[in-house]
Amino acid sequence: MASKNSKSIKPKSFPAISASLRLCVSFFVLIFLSCQTAPKMPEVFLPDAKFAPLDAGATTYIFASVKEARPIIDNLPIEELNDKQVIQMLNRTGYLAVAFFPPESGRRFQLVTWGNYPSNANMAFASNKDWSRQRSATGQTYWHSAVNNLSIAMNSKQAFIVASANAQPIDPFTAPPGIEIPEGFNEFRQGSQGLSNAILSCWLEGSGSSITQMLNKAGVPIRVPVQRVFISAFPSDSRYQAIIRLQFENASQARGIATLLSLASGFGSNDETVRLLLGHPPVQNGRNLDIKTAAFGEKELSLLLEMFLLY
Repeated sequence: MASKNSKSIKPKSFPAISASLRLCVSFFVLIFLSCQTAPKMPEVFLPDAKFAPLDAGATTYIFASVKEARPIIDNLPIEELNDKQVIQMLNRTGYLAVAFFPPESGRRFQLVTWGNYPSNANMAFASNKDWSRQRSATGQTYWHSAVNNLSIAMNSKQAFIVASANAQPIDPFTAPPGIEIPEGFNEFRQGSQGLSNAILSCWLEGSGSSITQMLNKAGVPIRVPVQRVFISAFPSDSRYQAIIRLQFENASQARGIATLLSLASGFGSNDETVRLLLGHPPVQNGRNLDIKTAAFGEKELSLLLEMFLLY
């Protein structure tokens, strides 16, 4: 269970999620009441998958095994994760994929979950006047609430949810084949440097600013030309470790930043986030730079999430 201190993080990049997500989950709860068995995780997001069922244009894509990564999920910067109804929903979910979008996109988040759900979801939506049936571009139907700017579709194995910035319906189904998984991401999430398969992995687009701000805070005034960031979290005894991959345009840039990060780690910074991030020397792999963090618990986990997801 997440610590009280970890919930002090205020969502900055993902505004106005509260009411929509709470209403969304309330419908899950209505149809879960008659089904009490534990979720059986279906085979999803295979190790060699080339696409994920999410739309392009997001800044952050997260994939997680819910049971194993629950403490990490509970620390995500979404206040509703303390809600009892959200907890009940997560208890029925085996795996999830979520995308967070920038404000100018017109949408806030997209969520796809896999689990063991009752098949009578449509009854709950049909009985509420705030929801109307819509036809998806894929030929399927979904439910939309103009009151809460939310579109939902689900069956006994999956749920598809999109939260928008206005009352206009947004199709919760992603047109096949979905977002292309970046080169090297699947191999990265399968573990390296003595760590097994990740329980949570994500990639972030245009995230050099978060690294830059962190290093500037530590007194290292550099601009990091990062194209993309991969993060994978792994269990480590009763704690966690993460590998963070910084992807650059070329190997020369990766080599230069590796040198600067090695120097930064020798500064003996008093900043807790810097000490956590630079727990081990960076390892260059072509145009990639892999950073293995020090082992961390829930408190340090919140610092990492704040650095990468809230800047």
